[in-house]
Order: sequence, then C-alpha cells, then structure tokens
Amino acid sequence: MKGSATPRIVLLGAQGQLGWELARSLQALGELVAWNRGDADLSEPLALVEPLAALAPDVVISAAAYTAVDRAEQEPELAMIVNGVAPGVMADAARRAGALFVHYSTDYVFDGSGIAPRSEHDAASPINEYGRSKLAGEQAVAAAGGDWLVLRTSWVYSARGNNFVRTMLRLGSERETLRVVDDQVGAPTSARFLADATALIVGQALAERRCGDFASELLHLSASGEASWHAFAAAIFEGWRALERGAGLKVRELVPIRSAEYPTPAARPLNSRLDCSRVSSRFGLYRPHWKAGLDLILAELAGSCGA
Repeated sequence: MKGSATPRIVLLGAQGQLGWELARSLQALGELVAWNRGDADLSEPLALVEPLAALAPDVVISAAAYTAVDRAEQEPELAMIVNGVAPGVMADAARRAGALFVHYSTDYVFDGSGIAPRSEHDAASPINEYGRSKLAGEQAVAAAGGDWLVLRTSWVYSARGNNFVRTMLRLGSERETLRVVDDQVGAPTSARFLADATALIVGQALAERRCGDFASELLHLSASGEASWHAFAAAIFEGWRALERGAGLKVRELVPIRSAEYPTPAARPLNSRLDCSRVSSRFGLYRPHWKAGLDLILAELAGSCGA
C-alpha cells in the first residue's frame, strides 16, 4: 500500500442511490474523486483503465452496476459486460495501482431455496441473468488478485432513485388496494446504512493494509432482521402514517400474494436471508434492524418536497 497521509478514494456510480450515500460517508476518510456514468461507462470497461491509473488511487469503490433485473433477461450480454466483466477490469487496474478495490454484489447469486440464512461459504446458484452477471463479477474480482473486498447485500433502498420504498409510496397514493408478494423473504437494507458501514470497513481495511494484516474477502452485509415484501410494504405505510403523512395515502388494503401470482421476466429467489456474522466479527460492525433504517429514510422523505 502507498504511504500517503491522505488516501485518495475513487468512487464509481456516485449518482446512484448507494453512490450518493457513499459520497457523503466517505468524505471523512480522505480525498474523494466521485465519478458518475458520464465519467465512467462500465459498458466499455477497458476505457476505465487509463483514467484510474492516472489518478493513482489508494481505494477504488464501485457502486455502479446494471440493476434492471427484469430487463437483464432481454439484455444478458450488456448485463454481463457491466456486472461481470467490468468489475474484473477495475479490480485489475486497482491492483496495478496498489489500491484497495471494493465491490458490491447481491443475494440474487443464490437460488433462494430453503429458509436458512446463506453464508459466504454456501454455493451460489443464480436463477436469473442478473444474478449470473453479478456472480461473474465476484469471480472476476477475486481472479484479478490484489487487495479487494466484495460486499454482498440485499433489498437496497434509499430516499432517492427507483426503489421499493418510493414505489410503494407512489402506488399507495394512487390505489386503494395493493397486492404484494409475501413468499420472498430478505433484509431490507438502506443505502445510508450500507454506505456508513462501508466507510467503517474501508477505514479499518486501510489500517490493516498499513500493518500488513489485510486479507481479501467476500462478505455479506445487510441490515438485521427479516421481512417479506408484503411486511416491508406494511411497515412503509405504517411509518408514513406515523409521520402524519397518511393523508396523502389512498391505500386501504394490502393483499398478500404468492410469487406465482405476480410473474416477472426474471425469477426471484424466495429466500434472500444472508448470514452477516463474518462482517460483524471482523470489523466490529453493528447492524441495526431494518425497521430502524426505514424510519430514517421515511423521515428524510417526509422532510423533502414529496416522495
């Protein structure tokens, strides 16, 4: 690792829902260079190599990805380039620069069978093109070598961008009855928590590297607790009403349905539970319950001009 007093951190995907939060959380760690899609197009990964090398980074964090799960079924090649090939190219560029590379993956690398939380050692077996592309990205990062961390997470949402919370609030203001899937279970994870946890992890990882104690690793990182999408939706509306914003809601009935009643182009895993004990033990990380993260995001939305 380079011995710079102030680490230079390059963040890709800074305009996304996670990237926006990371840009806030990472400020305290060093000099932040934030790239959006106009600065770094992952569909042309080789074009990233020279700009990354020129910056001589100490840390490269990629929050950019192809996230359109259903559209990936029609665009598997593009999804694979962005999610599967580009992470390996960036990880290799980070290795050449002597930098730590941090990448995000997903619970969708698993097939969703059973009810037990999946650990990092459980075999991955994705059931859709998005999951296959993300698994390829994990493998490409590991194959690139150097110092890296891959953080698998689940059900990410925030106060901005397209996500389940904002979608539910919009639909709840338009319809009296909503049908929401009740047989898929995971841990809703706010981008704010994920970003703050990443900053803590990166800070400790830099200290480990300075001491020669760093080990590259795949880690699971989500909020604690679990919920179905139906239970998540119910908590969203309950929390919104508690903030005295319920007057804008039309929804009166939330009907639980099975996944088979709401077919989508991409199959979803029924079990998205992740065992996050390893990340907690290595970094001393406290993972708040998902409802605590939801309360913070709803309060942020309530303080804005609208959801």
